[in-house]
Amino acid sequence: MKILISHKLNEWRVPIEVETARRVMKLEKLLKSYAPDLVQLHGTIEKRPRKEEYLFSLNLSLPTGTLHATGEAGDVRACVKAAFAEIETQVKKHMALLRKDYEWKRKRPRLDALA
Repeated sequence: MKILISHKLNEWRVPIEVETARRVMKLEKLLKSYAPDLVQLHGTIEKRPRKEEYLFSLNLSLPTGTLHATGEAGDVRACVKAAFAEIETQVKKHMALLRKDYEWKRKRPRLDALA
């Protein structure tokens, strides 16, 4: 997986790298069916101008589509965590759609038809 995280202040680098390293390992487990060269993760962080709030946006480019997620929080690490949590749920839904899980759902028999 190719990872590119852009930030403006050097003080944000350490908390972003710590949280990103943990979350990327989990994403790699979910995306092990793709070749690592074809998966790209781009992230940007910015501070809201008038608030003490941070915004972290993620773009995950897969061969089958592109997923976008954002996380907002008062702490740098918390907004990174929120964005990765959102992208993980999107990846799970995307993989379920590719497997066509919706076609394999079993319908329960109605009790009226059995009696």
